[in-house]
Amino acid sequence: MSTIYAEATPPGRGGISVVRLSGPEARLIGEALAGPLPEARRAELRSLRDGELIDRGLVIRFDQGSSFTGEEVVEFQIHGAPVVVRRLEAALRRHGARMAEPGEFTRRGLMSGAIALSEVEALSDLLSAESEAQRQQAMRVMSGELVRWTESLRERLVRAGALIEVSVDFADEEVPEDVPAEVFDLLKGVRGDILAALAGYPAAERIRTGFEVAIVGPPNAGKSSLLNRIARRELALVSDVAGTTRDVIELHTDLGGLAVTFLDTAGLRKTQDHVEFLGVERALDRARNADLRIHLSEDGQPVQDLLRHDDLVLRTKADLGGDGISAVSGTGIPKMLEEIKDRLSQRVAGAGVITRRRQAECLESAAEALDMGSDLHPELLAETVRHTSQRLTEVVGRIAVDDYLDEIFSRFCIGK
Repeated sequence: MSTIYAEATPPGRGGISVVRLSGPEARLIGEALAGPLPEARRAELRSLRDGELIDRGLVIRFDQGSSFTGEEVVEFQIHGAPVVVRRLEAALRRHGARMAEPGEFTRRGLMSGAIALSEVEALSDLLSAESEAQRQQAMRVMSGELVRWTESLRERLVRAGALIEVSVDFADEEVPEDVPAEVFDLLKGVRGDILAALAGYPAAERIRTGFEVAIVGPPNAGKSSLLNRIARRELALVSDVAGTTRDVIELHTDLGGLAVTFLDTAGLRKTQDHVEFLGVERALDRARNADLRIHLSEDGQPVQDLLRHDDLVLRTKADLGGDGISAVSGTGIPKMLEEIKDRLSQRVAGAGVITRRRQAECLESAAEALDMGSDLHPELLAETVRHTSQRLTEVVGRIAVDDYLDEIFSRFCIGK
């Protein structure tokens, strides 16, 4: 296994730059540049030399098994000038390290068992988070909440599996008479918890991927003007000429902590213009698949073919008189945005920590396996429990060893 390095801070000028070194030779290379390294997890000021003084900065080391990668790691915190970073990296290469590939630090952490696959996925979500809800969701998984939850289910499965093994292999020994009942109580409880987690998956997925809100209506209804008002800049071209908007224009924003993409769509009308016709078709397609639609028109009438029960139907150009909203004066727009936020917030109220289809499919398989009758043969039941336990390890990306026998000896006094 080679020793790798990478700059952990964004390239360019800054107050400091952080360069990390990970692998079997990390400590030796660190000592070659900085002399004797400080105690693990202790930062100390060092002069970094490679035939000449490179810089003075803080040096921190992490022992194998106690770092993000699971390997020996040395971290250099140096002055944030690109030339200093380049000089340090050249010294690291001269001593045998190589530049890390994209994501290689995280990949090594996964392969060493320092982090679970679900935590890798959450880290990816955190790095791409655009809203507070996405940040909070990613941090819940990264902090180990999903791992702890699956482990708590597996502990109950281990108990159930141990009781089944006892009933099969040690039937003549003194074991509790209510073993079968306890087994099925445990399995029923595990299945119930899995189904509850699956029920919260759609909401959690919407938080992770974000919502889409389509602005629909006839030409010149004020759709582009509304998008510009929400964006607080000229994002979409506004014109009195009908059919100006041909393609879907997107505005990514944070609405009350939720990631929301507003879609400005082409005016919906019959047209002989081929390009405009394609724009209308694309608008209809995006609007149908959106999470919510804002129906705009001067007379307050919705687009019937697109209307859903949770949509907003609004009269536009209220600055010319009457009720509704106005993209010119801003009348009614704060209330509209608050209503959208409330409706979307209701949809994510039951979100859990199952955020990806891969995780949900593993749980679905586990729940299906546990949907069995109480007359199942003990050996088949034991196999079902083992299968379910394995599927739970796959949720977080870990496959654990068979620990049923240890559970048996810890809970029962057998063979004396």
